[in-house]
Amino acid sequence: MNHRANFYLQLVSPDHPVELVPADQDLIPAFKAFPDILMERYAAFALQALINRLHADGQIVPVSGFRTQQEQQKIWDDTVKQSGLAYTKKYVAIPGCSEHQTGLAIDLALNKEKIDFICPSFPNEGVCRQFQQLAPFYGFILRYPEGKEQVTKIGWEPWHFRYVGTPHAQIISAHNLTLEEYLLHTYISKACAR
Repeated sequence: MNHRANFYLQLVSPDHPVELVPADQDLIPAFKAFPDILMERYAAFALQALINRLHADGQIVPVSGFRTQQEQQKIWDDTVKQSGLAYTKKYVAIPGCSEHQTGLAIDLALNKEKIDFICPSFPNEGVCRQFQQLAPFYGFILRYPEGKEQVTKIGWEPWHFRYVGTPHAQIISAHNLTLEEYLLHTYISKACAR
């Protein structure tokens, strides 16, 4: 597997801290209208292409993209103070174990007057549903699907999308897998082929 594939398929979870981060020059705005919300360059290009295909610019907006360790720590600390530890553990990754620190994750919302930063609204209908359906063809997976909380150790987050590239996203989505399950299956398949 080449370096780029290793980067895109890195597993980040409470049990797997961030190992690979993008260089500053590889971070670009995910949406032109939101220059402070950054993503890794190829992930941002793919997201822009998907938004353009759906004519969804202005309907779907970014809430959070790349985060530094310090930003993730602040979000963790603030959420603990405001909502308690149980809620925080369900929806906020432990600092050092957040996909946002890779620049490959994006939280999206249906554009409305008030958007919750921790749990933005991304309903399974309309343009958001169309986004979910086309996302795998642009390299994105719904990273924390409903019913897979025991595997991901994160609550269901219909707003959190992760770039893994194609064809990986298509395979993961077609088989209703999490990234954890896909990587385990791929590892076992390779080991058995030896």
